[in-house]
This record gives sequence, structure tokens and C-alpha cells, in this order.
Amino acid sequence: MSDAKPAPTAGAAAQRAPMLPMEDALQRLLSQVTPLGRTESVSTPLARGRVLAQDLVSPLDVPPYDNSAMDGYAMRAADVSALGGEGAVLPVSQRVAAGSVPSPLQPGTAARIFTGATVPEGADAVLMQEMCEALPESGTGLGQVRINAPLVAGLHIRRRGEDLRVGQPVLGAGMRLNAASLGLAATAGAAALTVASRPRVALFSTGDELVLPGEPLGPGQIYNSNRTTLHALLLAMGCEVRDLGIVPDSLEATRAALRDAARDADLILSSGGVSVGEEDHLKPALECEGRLDLWQIAIKPGKPLAFGEVTSQGGRTWFMGLPGNPVSSFVTFLLFVRPVLLRLQGATQLTPRGFQLPAEFTWTKADKRREFLRAKLSDAGGLQLFGNQSSGVMSSAAWADGLIDLPPGSTVEPGQLLRFLPFNELF
Repeated sequence: MSDAKPAPTAGAAAQRAPMLPMEDALQRLLSQVTPLGRTESVSTPLARGRVLAQDLVSPLDVPPYDNSAMDGYAMRAADVSALGGEGAVLPVSQRVAAGSVPSPLQPGTAARIFTGATVPEGADAVLMQEMCEALPESGTGLGQVRINAPLVAGLHIRRRGEDLRVGQPVLGAGMRLNAASLGLAATAGAAALTVASRPRVALFSTGDELVLPGEPLGPGQIYNSNRTTLHALLLAMGCEVRDLGIVPDSLEATRAALRDAARDADLILSSGGVSVGEEDHLKPALECEGRLDLWQIAIKPGKPLAFGEVTSQGGRTWFMGLPGNPVSSFVTFLLFVRPVLLRLQGATQLTPRGFQLPAEFTWTKADKRREFLRAKLSDAGGLQLFGNQSSGVMSSAAWADGLIDLPPGSTVEPGQLLRFLPFNELF
């Protein structure tokens, strides 16, 4: 999708604000945006990707009792030692299955036990069945067992509370929940979790050249890819999305779209129309309907970025306008919209983790702006670069595993360590 527009006039160019470094832009964004404060209770299995709004504290010890980590035999290490250690034979006095309540272990005996079963009082070790030999009847009706391996106290016993203790914090407010954290919540008995409500986002694109996929292309028209990309990214960030479609290239149509979007949205997100051409109407429309804070960011791709607010009788609705070129729109969403959406949900971790990995390419095109190059991980753990880094080549993003964060003025030689932001940290 192209964001190409007629060239700006000399007067318009003179009014351009200086480019902001990425860190300054993020600081200005996040210093204004505050958490929405709305919460809801969600069934624990359905809370993946949501932001926890209330600390979860364990109401019980986990595990709630000493239990066996193996199928085998529970016994006293001292009893085995008294009988000479390896080779000792003990009568089996009881059989303990998971979910049953055992009797205290009789001195000088062993208990047949299974994984997850409660360790009988008095037993201090479990020997796995592969290290034991079941012997015929001993008079108890359960046979005997020969010990065929060394035994020490504590062997193969999961102690009560070794995972969680009563009153221990389990999950902290502000964390984004994944499958493992939901499993931990379930371990603590939480059937539901209090999470931040989903941000409501109104999405639209601008441009008379845009056509929805599936419709025939006319002269000078292209398919609107940003609508699909941004919609998918918003859903991945846990948002409720209202799609307003394509807004015509006119000031009045753009103002009307902003007013409509502000009725029930927490954030308005648009793509296209954030340059300075005569047909780019978002800037004047936003200045009429609210205010504009950011405009030019010193990154590549994605220099034009609009941030502000639309004011209405219902209050204030945040606005973010992304470039129309598909890779620029994609990258600026990950770098700027993502942290804003996390802030709206009260998340504490807004910055993605980066990893230092070696380059497997040469890059000689130093740019004055900070660059985000589309790259793939090789089987050797290095970074391979997509051949065409143009902001209009969406195949570079579909091919890549993440973004190389290249400082301004940088060139790259093979083996040079680079900061890599994997997409699984950004989606």
C-alpha cells in the first residue's frame, strides 16, 4: 500500500517540526497516556494475553502435602540403613494411590506408592520402582520389596509448599498473562482472574486509491493491506476493534471519521495521510477536532507519525496516525502503538526484550535515522537480512523473524553483534 502524495509546498516543508529521537517520542507518548482503569473478571482459561489488574495471592500451599515424584516405594531411610542398605528387604504394609489418604508408615516397612500420592507420615524417601524388586508374599498380603539402589532421606519427595506457600504472591498486577502464568493461577485454585478491560480501538485507513481485497482494481488503485495487518495486530494486543473502513481523501470526510470514532473508542488508529502533501488531511483535521502532539520521528521506516487527541462531549479519545506504506505502518505499530495499548491496560512491562546476535550480512548504507531492518534467524543463530528493505515491500515483514535495531549512522560487517527484536516479543 502506498502513501505517495503530491510533493509538499515550500511553505509546508518550512513548517515541518524537527525529527524526534525514538526515545523522546516514546517518553512523550507514555507520559500522557494513563491506564483506563476498567477491569473485569475473566475465566482463567480464557485470560491468555490479558493484563492482570489485581495481584493474585496463593490461598494454599502448593503442593498441599508431601507427595511422591515417582511410582515406587515409600520408606524410612534409617530402616534401610539398619538392614545394611542396598539389598535390604522390607515388607510392604500398604498401597497408596493418588487421591487416597495413607496411614502412618509402620516402622520397618515400605508402602507401595504412585506418582502424586501423599507420602505416608513417617516415610522420608521414595525409591523408584525400577530400583526395586517386588518379592512374594510376606504375610501382609502385599508382598515384600528388595532395595537395589542407594537410598537417602528426601529422595523423590515433593515437599508441601515447595512451589507456593499460603499468602505468597503468585502473579503481580500489570503482567501480561501467558499459558504458563494461567497454569500457575489454576495451580493456586483461581477459577477467574481480574484483568484490565480490552481497549476499544476505532480503525480506519485514508486514501482514494485504496480498494478492499476481493474487489476489482481500477486504474491507479491498490489493495488496502494495512487494514488487515493492523486489525490482526490489535486483536493480538487484546483490543476490541471497530473497523470504520476507508475514509475518502478530504478534510470534511476525515473530520467526520474522527468524530464518529471518538464516540466509543479509547484510541483511534489510522493509516495513511500523515505526510505533508496537499491530499494528506489528518493533520488539519486533528487540529480542528482536538490537538496534535507528534509528527516526525527519526526512524526508518516510519518517519511520519501523528499522535494527539480528539475531544468531544464524551471526553478525550487518543489518536495515533501511522504512515500508509505497509512496512512503515507495521513497524510504527510495533514500536509506538504497542506500548500505548499496554499502558492503557496497566501493563508494567512496556519495552520488548532485545537480544545480541551476530550478523550474517554486510550493510554499507548508513542512514542518519535509526533503522529497523527485517531479518530472519539462521539455523546457526545468526541474522540474515531480507534483500529489499523498502517500506513498501511487505514480503520483507512476512519473511522475517523480527527487527534489527540499528543505531543511526551504522554500517554492519559479518559477525558484528546487533540488537534483535523478535516478533514473538512484539506481537
